Amino acid sequence: MSKKIKQLIKDLAEDEGAFLGTRFLAPCVRGGKVRTRIRGLVYRFTARPRDFEGWGLFQPVDEKIAQLKEPGSLPRIAEYLKLFSPLRARLAYKLQGLTWLAYPYNESDAIQRVGSARPFAVHLVTDGAQFETIDVRSNGNTFWFEDTNRNADPRIAERLRDEMKKVTLPEHLRFPTLTPEMRAVYELGFQQTAEARRQLEQRRDEARLTEALDMAGGALNGFRDRDSYWTVEWTTRSGARQTSAISKGDLTVVSSGICLSDRDSDFDLTSLVGVIENQYEY
Repeated sequence: MSKKIKQLIKDLAEDEGAFLGTRFLAPCVRGGKVRTRIRGLVYRFTARPRDFEGWGLFQPVDEKIAQLKEPGSLPRIAEYLKLFSPLRARLAYKLQGLTWLAYPYNESDAIQRVGSARPFAVHLVTDGAQFETIDVRSNGNTFWFEDTNRNADPRIAERLRDEMKKVTLPEHLRFPTLTPEMRAVYELGFQQTAEARRQLEQRRDEARLTEALDMAGGALNGFRDRDSYWTVEWTTRSGARQTSAISKGDLTVVSSGICLSDRDSDFDLTSLVGVIENQYEY
């Protein structure tokens, strides 16, 4: 081994040994990793505590774990963020914790700065509300919140939130200062709200069908939406599997799945369980 290589290995070992006694500033998402550089090499650590989310001063415990020592100061965070490319964006909706989905304020500017104009996750958003304009810093792959944009017109975000409350469809969104980017971020928020509403309604429908079946000893296996009725798959107390069409309005039977001599509508889901259990004939 040459003297040059030996010296390089020695220098790296000394740097790493000294590094274990130093602190470094880094952003951290909950349960994520923190990173820093030594001589151009990137080192990744698991942050402790695991539930920390924010900017912090960390100190390595060993080669794999770094312990949070104190929150990062605003001046140091500002200096850190200056290392990355700036970008303006609008907040679409919260993903989890301090992470939001956002959309570029100006698509052409985003293409020039980060190579694309697309929705992206912004981490450590400590201020701002839905549809507000924010300043972001990015290395091209990861986006970090810098601040709310003080020059943005707050009436735009307020108008978009008002339209969301009125459940205005994205294609029907109209006002004089509307831009394609505003429509795009509104559509992202609208889709998320509609999906959340759909999931809530599905849970309510499931609870309603489950309760109706439970009252007679049946069990819900699943159901599918058919506009004015559901196709309900369920099981009797004895384990026999059934499929029935049930009205959404009052849970009356549209089609029982067995012969009831055209008297299906005389029964609801709860009473249907007893009919099938006892094999009544009509």
